[in-house]
Amino acid sequence: MLRMLMLAVLVAAPAAGRAPAPDPVAADPPRDTAHPARMDVLHIPTGGVEINGVAYVAAGAGPHPTLVLCHGWPGNEKNLDLAQAVRRAGWNVVTFNYRGSWGSPGAFRFAQVPQDAAAVLAYLRRPEVAAKLAANPSRLVIGGHGMGGWATALVAAADPALKGAMLISAANMGGIAGLPRADLIALSAGNAETLAGTSPGQMADELAAGREAFDSLAGAPGLARLPLLVLTSDDGLAPGADALVAAVRRAGGTRVTTGHVATDHSWSDSRIALERRVIAWLRLLE
Repeated sequence: MLRMLMLAVLVAAPAAGRAPAPDPVAADPPRDTAHPARMDVLHIPTGGVEINGVAYVAAGAGPHPTLVLCHGWPGNEKNLDLAQAVRRAGWNVVTFNYRGSWGSPGAFRFAQVPQDAAAVLAYLRRPEVAAKLAANPSRLVIGGHGMGGWATALVAAADPALKGAMLISAANMGGIAGLPRADLIALSAGNAETLAGTSPGQMADELAAGREAFDSLAGAPGLARLPLLVLTSDDGLAPGADALVAAVRRAGGTRVTTGHVATDHSWSDSRIALERRVIAWLRLLE
């Protein structure tokens, strides 16, 4: 509770001796005519294809810290309002679509989701890409929603060069894989839209076969090395996220910030609250 209060103060209070900056959740920043904010379309190599991505490039010469946002399963809520607010706070934000999802080439497979997220980080660390996007490759943060939170946990656990990791209503796909096959098929059928090269039965079978490999709890020791933000909601997934937080703390993690909001999985009536919490935490990393 004290840590969340400190985060709120950081959002509200300007630095001493400076004019108050516009609230990035509620107001646009002054236009920088020399280096205006912009959007760049990206084609990111992974697994022999190039997946679709978008960079929300912040105003100013940079280089800017950069947040990579991973969408969920299938990704109907992509948190683009969050991306815009974070950009107004001075960060670049990169969103992307996994192989076989939302028009990206290839067939969708759960195992490829963290691979594609790691490929985005590798892409942003290429000097020519970082220069084009005015991004600071040494100040990368990854975050994800639902399945994207699961991918974030796996990728961040293996990447100590990251500046932090953020989980929003994260799903542990390894835990979900323990459901009966009929339930997995029903769950997959409800999340099959916009996913190519797969079927509810195929997704259910891949989850069941990958139950151990997909368990994000195994990443706790790696996550303990990083600042971690874990936000949960009333979607039934909070116990899994709480278990991950407990495992990270047992592994020695001391930079874990948590928060719970009584809202649905998509944070449908708490979008402003989500933006404020995320931006406050990102400012602690600056």
